[in-house]
Amino acid sequence: MSPPQTLSSEILGPIRELFFHECEDLLAELEAGLLALQRGAADAETINSVFRAVHSIKGSAGAFDLDALVAFAHRFESVLARLRSGALPADADLLKLLLRAADVIADLVRKGREGEVTDPEYGADVAEALGVYAGDVKAEGDEILDFDFDFTPRPIEISDAEPSGGLRTWTLRLKPDAGLYGKGGELLPLLRELKRLGEVQIALDDRDVPLICDLHPEKAYLSWTVTLATEADEQSIREVFAFVEGDCDIHLSVASDPLVDETQPAAPASTTPAAFQPPRPASVGETVRVDLERLDKLVNLVGELLINQSMLAQRLSEAGYVAAAGADMPIDEVQRLTRELQDGVMAIRAQPVRVVFQRMPRLVRELESVTGKQVDLIITGESSEVDRTVIERLSDPLIHMVRNAVDHGIESPERRAAVGKPVRGSLRLSAAHRAGRIVIDVSDDGAGIDRERVRRIAIERGLIQADAVLSNDETDMLIFAPGFSTASVLSGVSGRGVGMDVVKRGVEALGGRISFTSQPGAGSTFSLSLPLTLAVLDGMAISVCDERFIVALSALVEAVQVGPQDISALGPDARLLNFRGRRLPLFDLGAVFGYRPQPVDSGVALVVEGDTGGPCALLVDTILGQRQVVIRSLEANYRAVEGVAAATILGDGRVAFILDIHAILASQRRETTDSNP
Repeated sequence: MSPPQTLSSEILGPIRELFFHECEDLLAELEAGLLALQRGAADAETINSVFRAVHSIKGSAGAFDLDALVAFAHRFESVLARLRSGALPADADLLKLLLRAADVIADLVRKGREGEVTDPEYGADVAEALGVYAGDVKAEGDEILDFDFDFTPRPIEISDAEPSGGLRTWTLRLKPDAGLYGKGGELLPLLRELKRLGEVQIALDDRDVPLICDLHPEKAYLSWTVTLATEADEQSIREVFAFVEGDCDIHLSVASDPLVDETQPAAPASTTPAAFQPPRPASVGETVRVDLERLDKLVNLVGELLINQSMLAQRLSEAGYVAAAGADMPIDEVQRLTRELQDGVMAIRAQPVRVVFQRMPRLVRELESVTGKQVDLIITGESSEVDRTVIERLSDPLIHMVRNAVDHGIESPERRAAVGKPVRGSLRLSAAHRAGRIVIDVSDDGAGIDRERVRRIAIERGLIQADAVLSNDETDMLIFAPGFSTASVLSGVSGRGVGMDVVKRGVEALGGRISFTSQPGAGSTFSLSLPLTLAVLDGMAISVCDERFIVALSALVEAVQVGPQDISALGPDARLLNFRGRRLPLFDLGAVFGYRPQPVDSGVALVVEGDTGGPCALLVDTILGQRQVVIRSLEANYRAVEGVAAATILGDGRVAFILDIHAILASQRRETTDSNP
């Protein structure tokens, strides 16, 4: 038999992890609400969402002995309660303090999750400042009432305040549901809120508590009767319980009203109990949290199923069984079901890029304080979904790009004012699905790329020769060179030569591409083009010199049969394809990969388009048909090969390479330029 402590750890472990997962969502809601308040959206719903987030974190943190988090969140909640009641104005100083408090809460949650011991003085300055706004600067926080629960109902005095003459007396009957406690809710903060409205007395009703042998730990048995003498109206009392509507049975009635003329008939609303009508909940689907290891295993199994289904279909076709036995319909049905299963699993793995985007507002605020610049962050398309594996590895490149935009792109307020720009810079972060990929743009309205300075620094650092002739695009690409930095002063933000080269490597490791445009004085836009998933790919299978390759359908424009009459020479090595009145660069894949010494003049031309540079044509021998393939990393199992993004297993068991169209086109363009100066 395990000792009680071990058993408790086994039980609380999954619940604790669930708490921290929920904290991630609550912290995102908290920061989004505070930023909305900072932008002037001081409406009741925004303030309530901020209050709910802090209250929920505090309510659940106590169950895991996170005392520092509970104490700080309690102080934070007290300030928000005054802000919600209108006792505090949402001015710039208060909002700045609340954003700092949100950072402290986020750090305390992180420390609690990692089991890190929290310094008792951590966040003390922020807590003290919150105490001033809360009207209580005592470090230990508000007085916590200790209820002597002995199963004997007795009145409890919440306040010593004497009621003034003519007060209206209300009676509230409160019976929480089990769901309230399951969400980390509690009644004590609500009773404290009633204390602000007047004199409160509480009587406990424990008549529904069963014998201990019949006691269910997840049910709620207690109820309370509250008597409130106050000048507040009914709406003000109802607002106190706005956050527990639907989780608590609440009845409100008037016990006595000295201000009402007793000779007149009483209004129905004053003589009959009024039950709260909770708002209809939003239509949302139920969710369940699944261990990531189980999900990854399921994805791998579906991938293997996809490969084996393809093998089965091809072998039956080669043996002639499909046509002879009339089994084409069952095979087609298996293929359809396998595809739907794969799509369903991929949808489970998909996450909105909001998971990454929600970290950027805090980063921008930190950069503002370090650089002294003023930046408005505008986020769009955060609901665009992408595979979880892409999300996990997207954070670092995006952080570098945002840092670069604020530190190098956007000018100081003084410089912006001098050139007639708004003092506050604008940084836009957007995401959208395009042609089977997700494109993330990071754009600013800063100074743009100073190409002369870039060239000068590149020469100083030996990245290019002093007499090198570079186009504007080639000059811009120098910022991605390892060790390149335009920062003149070493700081905590930049100046160490580590930045955009890290972004480029990180994006390419995801099978993506990065490009950017810049206009001096008008700003820059960096674009990341990434695959939606790193697990499967819709592609076209082709054959070159009896070797199999896969071309992503997202890069394929058209396929045409061509002969010598459709091909023309340009210089000693370059060739052009006459395609619908246009001249497209033509590259023979057999010659590119060294399968044949000279390019051929006939075959199938695949018109493809990379991320930049316009369309080109790749000459192949035959097209084998469309395939949905499972991606296998070539670099992890062999080594990186230029022009090859990954590998897969076809239905006949052969390995096929998935082409990196962008790398092939870029390499061939460089060789063509070098051989045809």
